[in-house]
Amino acid sequence: MPQNLEIKRKLSARSDRVKSVDFHPTEPWILSALYNGKVYIWNYTNQELVKSFDITELPIRCAKFIARKQWVIAGADDMLIRVYNYNTMEKVKTFEGHGDYIRCIAVHPTQPYILTSSDDMLIKLWDWDKNWAQVMVFEGHNHYVMQVVFNPKDPNTFVSASLDRTIKVWGLSSPNAHFTLEGHEKGVNTVEYFVGGDKPYLISGSDDKTVKVWDYHHKTCVQTLEGHTHNVAVVCFHPTLQVIVSGSEDGSVRLWHSSTYRLEKVLNYGLERVWALGYLKGSNKLAIGYDEGTVMIKLASEAPAVSMDSTGKIIWAKGNEIQGVNVKTAADTAIVDGEKLSLVIKDLGSCEFYPGSLHHNPNGRFVVVCGDGEFIIFTSRAWRNKSFGSAVEFVWAGNAGEYAVRESSNKVKIFKNFKETKAFRPPFNIEAIYGGAMLSIKSGNFICFYDWDECRLIRRIDVTPQAVYWSENGELVAIACDSSFYILKCNQELIKKYFDSEQALPEDGIEDAFEVLTEIGEKVRTAYWVGDCFIYTNNNSRLNYCVGGEVVTISHLDRKNVPARIYCSRKSLVLDRQELECCFIFPAHIHNQLSNCHPQKRHRDSIQDSCCYPA
Repeated sequence: MPQNLEIKRKLSARSDRVKSVDFHPTEPWILSALYNGKVYIWNYTNQELVKSFDITELPIRCAKFIARKQWVIAGADDMLIRVYNYNTMEKVKTFEGHGDYIRCIAVHPTQPYILTSSDDMLIKLWDWDKNWAQVMVFEGHNHYVMQVVFNPKDPNTFVSASLDRTIKVWGLSSPNAHFTLEGHEKGVNTVEYFVGGDKPYLISGSDDKTVKVWDYHHKTCVQTLEGHTHNVAVVCFHPTLQVIVSGSEDGSVRLWHSSTYRLEKVLNYGLERVWALGYLKGSNKLAIGYDEGTVMIKLASEAPAVSMDSTGKIIWAKGNEIQGVNVKTAADTAIVDGEKLSLVIKDLGSCEFYPGSLHHNPNGRFVVVCGDGEFIIFTSRAWRNKSFGSAVEFVWAGNAGEYAVRESSNKVKIFKNFKETKAFRPPFNIEAIYGGAMLSIKSGNFICFYDWDECRLIRRIDVTPQAVYWSENGELVAIACDSSFYILKCNQELIKKYFDSEQALPEDGIEDAFEVLTEIGEKVRTAYWVGDCFIYTNNNSRLNYCVGGEVVTISHLDRKNVPARIYCSRKSLVLDRQELECCFIFPAHIHNQLSNCHPQKRHRDSIQDSCCYPA
């Protein structure tokens, strides 16, 4: 199944032709090098032009941030390289770089080096600590050298793309190429390294309208991607998603799956030809340079795939690798409100596909990893593969060994102890499934609840849910809709009596199966039950809880830290305590932060260690 690549446009800035884009690593800035000789810095949070450099009247084909020096460096068709301080706007250095148009600049990740390539068919290495001395000249191409890129896994090597139809891999210590990759039928405009894992892969784009994936260890072409109708100007592997991105003079940006190589999405913002791509490491942001401006998009959500069991053990995905930490190890030490917790991160293993979500089962013994239309169930301690299969959606039942998968828009399968026990097709199109004490299925503007054993309809409710949250004992359920949520009480005794009587079920199920206890006019962003207490965050950045229809605010959260999910590591509800303790843990930032809240409430309910993760 395709990846869930929800695309959000965050910046759209009109300008002259954009030949190069680059992200600042810490500021919310995008650098755009323009064909009219200007360089712009855009703030993508407020879509404002931060700074503008009038560099030359000739085209600027490449510009980069050198953040550790607070510099912008640009190469132009006047064959000069210019360096500016982006804070003071002062020119730091100007020098002649090549004997023809300068096509590309690459900045070494740690050393004071840059590489430049040009239409003079040369690649040059420069050292800014030695007053921009020319350290090495690399010769071997016999046409324009369109791009050079340092190897992120070994920065002492780099790759180049040329209109002589070849790709060459070099080392900084020798002026001669280590080897050459051939296979494109026309000139190669662009090349990039695979940055998301251990694969020794390169990707290239050419005037032959194709994208090729290469294994540079075996010096072979792994795959050819076809679909563009004009020259492929730029390509990249996305650093955090399993996505290959290609941009073409046909005006489209194509997103390909980096493992299966199938086409996932085609984007076209109507800004004519695509010339440049840029990504921000550790994020899902992507910048695109067009004939008519700069666009920044966000691919999918940046919320981590993460889950926590009832004992405080957290696991999350970092690329295809799975890591874990035990929050309870900090419980024996004195914790100051807002203090960062120093916890030992453990590498658990890896997953065959890119994880889209992680979920513990109710007793915490197993974890399901879902992504790319597949699921794998692992043991949570040893991280051993227990079961796997295909699924559009996966949900755990309230019982530890039971789960359901949605295979398609009309079929659901039930499993118990990792064996299929039931498969059924409801008489409507399935939009989503939810787990818990009952299996619930959403379609259009209603939701149906079924028992897990026989998949018998218990009740149809005419609401359009966004999420369903069951209490641990299965007596209470919250149905979260677009602008409100409902808390219902499940009459389990009545349901059992009805099934025991073997009466024919009405079309809408058992009428009194649920009793509506309360309706709250707030949008639920994330929620968790602790006993009879429903904890949730709303759109106003508040962490609330609801008991008996009464809503109490626990904390006003910083908007940027509004959680995507809430977990509780101790689920018992203790009555008549004098304080309400909540621990907020933020593993998305690797370190963890803890804070306590103490609302005043008569007959206080105490919830211990409820943990929430930021979006």
